[in-house]
Amino acid sequence: MEEIIKEGVYITPSEVMEYLYCPRFIYFMNCLSIPQHEEQRYKVLMGREIHEKKSKINKEYLRKKLHCTKKEISVYLASDKYHLKGIIDEVLFLEDGTLAPFDYKFAEYKDRLFRTHKIQSILYAILIKENYHYEVNKGYICYTRSKNLVKEIFFTERDFRTAFNVIEEMLRIIQLGYYPKGTSYSAKCIDCCYKNICV
Repeated sequence: MEEIIKEGVYITPSEVMEYLYCPRFIYFMNCLSIPQHEEQRYKVLMGREIHEKKSKINKEYLRKKLHCTKKEISVYLASDKYHLKGIIDEVLFLEDGTLAPFDYKFAEYKDRLFRTHKIQSILYAILIKENYHYEVNKGYICYTRSKNLVKEIFFTERDFRTAFNVIEEMLRIIQLGYYPKGTSYSAKCIDCCYKNICV
């Protein structure tokens, strides 16, 4: 990664989610500075509302069910080493001496964990490890549209390598300004805000 890094360049877990949806989002947003106008999207608005209320959801659940000794809410963290920054909904301090990210999603759980959700949780784990200097072996996601169902995610070394590869590829797009290949799933293009300029 060092060969293309420039000081002051950071990406966020939210941008990584956009990249995983379609790599060209990063090109349009970061290279051409064309905004998404995401404030018009219903799920984004509802997601923000959920995040504003998150401190009131299941306050005692964490301590009783997740073996959590304390938590920090809405924690902003950054890593110069990995050129990553973001706000973590909650950082959990667990009884076994490790830490874990806890993320709220305005979504239903569909009997499987989406790859995007897992990678986002891993990125939060990277930020926690870098800033707190504690081990982070797992994360939690709360699906607010499934009655606040909480799913536990265990991380492997392969998961972290995958996340680092995604970060590196995104930095290449941003700093070298090349036009990446778009998504191979045409259904994603139907509701895309960039569909009229994406060729």
